[in-house]
Amino acid sequence: MAERQVKSKQRVADHGEVFTAQREVNAMLDLVKQETERIDSRFLEPACGDGNFLAEILRRKLAVVEARYKKSAADYEKYAVLAMTGLYGVDILQDNVEECRKRLFAIWDEAYTARCKKECREEVRGAVRYILERNILCGNALTLKCVDLAGGDTDEPIIFSEWTFTGKSSLKRSDYRLDVLMNENTDERFYSQQLSLFGDEAIGSEYWMIDPDDPSKSIPKPIRVFPPVYYWKIQDAV
Repeated sequence: MAERQVKSKQRVADHGEVFTAQREVNAMLDLVKQETERIDSRFLEPACGDGNFLAEILRRKLAVVEARYKKSAADYEKYAVLAMTGLYGVDILQDNVEECRKRLFAIWDEAYTARCKKECREEVRGAVRYILERNILCGNALTLKCVDLAGGDTDEPIIFSEWTFTGKSSLKRSDYRLDVLMNENTDERFYSQQLSLFGDEAIGSEYWMIDPDDPSKSIPKPIRVFPPVYYWKIQDAV
């Protein structure tokens, strides 16, 4: 069956939507093959569509999880979740966002079910669905703003969650503005850096903070940090 690269001529005209073929996806990902096979690597696809790139990265990561942790269902489960936490996507069309989330979950759940069988937990499935809700977002990757149902920019910035394992089973969520992560607020960053030269760490830009490893520099500041919880309860953290 031939791959579908266009959903409709109207979508091409309105949004320039053309999906990348699997052959090209693999060829491009092979250029960074080592990163695609690192379980904790992070990828952002700024026009993710229904997830051609992210789906292939997830398959590669899960293959590594299977090879390393197939002897322990508990370890497999944890590292399979870790593999998902590093996948991020933005698309201007809500239907693509929903399809991408469903597609990634289906790939993940098929592998999880095949490996863990009766040891699978619905809580873990719920946690992965929640991670996908935070990681695959409807927005404009050019303006770095969220979009409304009509595809127009809103005043809300795109906010992604960073997921960090702390200890054996705890996962911490930290939320960041994408425009800050992309160094769009250069004036604020410069302002923060200049203040840091005077050693006043109590003053600085709202979205930047002093780098604890190098006080002459500033780094993105999370807008919200949640306390660590067991990774299968991340959807319950408030």
